[in-house]
Amino acid sequence: MINAQIIQLPKIEDPRGNLSFFETDNHVPFSIARTYWIYDVPGGEIRGGHAFKQQQEFIIALSGSFEVVLQDGKDEKRFHLNRSYYGLYIPSMIWRSLENFSTNSFALIVSDSEYKEMDYIRDFEIYKKAANG
Repeated sequence: MINAQIIQLPKIEDPRGNLSFFETDNHVPFSIARTYWIYDVPGGEIRGGHAFKQQQEFIIALSGSFEVVLQDGKDEKRFHLNRSYYGLYIPSMIWRSLENFSTNSFALIVSDSEYKEMDYIRDFEIYKKAANG
C-alpha cells in the first residue's frame, strides 16, 4: 500500500504576496537533515527513478508543476504538485519518479537523512523483490 500523503501547509494571504512555511515535526513528520532542489529540467526528462531503504522525503513544487509517480511494487499512484502550500510526504521503501515538469518549475525536497548512496535502490526489479518480500 502506498501510504504517501499530501500535507497542506499554512498559507498566510497578504495583498503584498502570500507566505507559506513548514516546520520539522509539525508539518513535516520527521526531523530535517538535508534539503535539496531540482530545477531547469529539460522537457520530457524524468528525475528520481529510485527508492530509499530508510530515508523519508517531503516534496514541494515551489514554482511551476510536476508529477510525482509512486510505486510500491504492486500499485502506482500519481500526485500532481502545483501549489507551494502543498507538500507530498513519501515514506521509505516507495519507488518514486518526478516527471512532466512545467517550464521554470522548482522542486524543493527535504529528507530525514544526509546523502547515503547505500540507502538507494536504483533497480526496479531489485526494489520489487525487496518491497514484496
